[in-house]
Amino acid sequence: MEENKKDYRDTYLFISWAASVIAMFGSLYFSEIRQYEPCVLCWYQRILMYPLTIILAVAVVKKDYKIALYSMVMSGVGASISLYHYSIQKIPFMTDSAVSCGRIPCTGQYINWLGFITIPFLALTAFAIIFVLSLLMWKKNRRQHK
Repeated sequence: MEENKKDYRDTYLFISWAASVIAMFGSLYFSEIRQYEPCVLCWYQRILMYPLTIILAVAVVKKDYKIALYSMVMSGVGASISLYHYSIQKIPFMTDSAVSCGRIPCTGQYINWLGFITIPFLALTAFAIIFVLSLLMWKKNRRQHK
């Protein structure tokens, strides 16, 4: 029964890469075109997202599904930072007790689409997509090597 299941790892890998590219260009759009200066937490998220674009691109070309563990770790850490960043923007008691983040306050919201979509929310979405797809690839890899 398991052998008849379709292998979607190529698709998962490509969508993960596409999510990282969209996130990277989105962050560059906000900083370079809209001139929104990133806060410290935004920089940490970029530090984790930008290498994912290169790592996942190489994995797509080489069909290297073992990258799943590394992309899962990087996107998990990135998602944690994004979730914290989003929380200090949107949850009042966290906003009030947020530590100073540098010259640009991490509690600031350059965008607030539909009342809940901020830049950290967009980053969290991309990290979550990459994490879930990497987890699916990792599980499929483990099943095949048993």
